[in-house]
Amino acid sequence: MTHTIGVLGSGSWGTALAVHLARTGHDVRLWARDAALAEQMAVTRVNAAYLPGIELPKALQLTQALDQALAGAEFVVMAVPSHGMRAVARAASPLMAPGRTLISAAKGLEEGSMLRMSELLRVECPAAAIVVLSGPSFAIELARELPTAMVAAGESSVAVESIQAHFRSNTLRLYGSGDVVGVEIGGALKNTIAIAAGVVEGLGLGHNALAALITRGLAELSRLAVGLGAQRETMAGLAGLGDLVLTCTGSLSRNRQLGIALARGESLPQILARTKSVAEGVRTTEAALALGARHGIELPIAQGMSDVLAGRTDPQAAIRNLMGRKQKLEHT
Repeated sequence: MTHTIGVLGSGSWGTALAVHLARTGHDVRLWARDAALAEQMAVTRVNAAYLPGIELPKALQLTQALDQALAGAEFVVMAVPSHGMRAVARAASPLMAPGRTLISAAKGLEEGSMLRMSELLRVECPAAAIVVLSGPSFAIELARELPTAMVAAGESSVAVESIQAHFRSNTLRLYGSGDVVGVEIGGALKNTIAIAAGVVEGLGLGHNALAALITRGLAELSRLAVGLGAQRETMAGLAGLGDLVLTCTGSLSRNRQLGIALARGESLPQILARTKSVAEGVRTTEAALALGARHGIELPIAQGMSDVLAGRTDPQAAIRNLMGRKQKLEHT
C-alpha cells in the first residue's frame, strides 16, 4: 500500500531512509533546510554531499518548504541531528494533521534539557504518535540495499506495528519494542563509547583493549538505561549491543573516526572544522553525564571522553585513568 511520507533532514541518514521508502513504493517528500542542496539534488538526482553514488528514485520529491514536505503526510520521519530537532519539530507541528505518526531517526540527547528525542517530540508535537527507529545501521549500506535489521519502539503497539508493516523491505527487517527508553539510551550513549573505541584504535592499544572497552561500554550504557527505567534485555539486543558493536568497529562510524583523530593529536575544533557530517557523541557525552549525575549513576567512560573532548586531558591519560580505577566485582 502506498503512503505519503515526509522525511525531514537531508543528511546521509535522512536521504538513505527517503531512498529506501521511495523504493518500497511510497510517495516520499525529502525536506532539506539548505535551499542550494535541495535544488542540487532535484537537478542531479544525487545527494553528492551526504550520500554520493546513490540515485534518488523518481518517487522521491525534493523540497525546501516544510509545508510541501508535510502536506498529506501520514508518516513523518524526523532525521535531523539532535541539536536541531526541537526547532524543526516546533516548526512542523502546526503543519501536521492530528494523529500522524512521527518517527524519530536521531540518536542523541538534547543538551541542557537532557531529553531523549521522543520526549522532545512529545513536548513539541503532542498530538502525534511517536515511534523511535534505531539499531545497527550505516546509511550507505541501507541505501545500497544491504541486509539491515533495526528496532521500531513506541508506547503504542498499533503505531509500532504500522511502521513495521510499511517501512520494511526485503533488505530491511524491523523488530518491534515497547521499551522506548532502552532503545533511545542505547542509540545515544553508544556514540560516546564509539569515540572511546576510536581512541583505543588510534593509540594502537590492540584488540584486547577494544574488546574490554566495548564490553564495559555496554555495562555503562545499560546501567544508565536501566536506571532510567529501561529493560535490561533491550541492551543485549539490536538497539544496545548491536548498535554499539557496529559503531565501535565499523570504518564508516563518524564517532569512531573522531576518536581516532583525537588519539592522533588533533583537537576537537580542528576535527569539526573539516567534518561536514555530525558526530552525535560530541554533544551526547555532556548530556549523558548530566543525566547520570541527576540519577546518581556513574559513567566513567563518558567522563573520560568528556575530559578528552574538552581538552582537560589527553587520550593516553584518559585510558590510563580508566585502567587505574579501583577494581571491583564485574556485575555490580
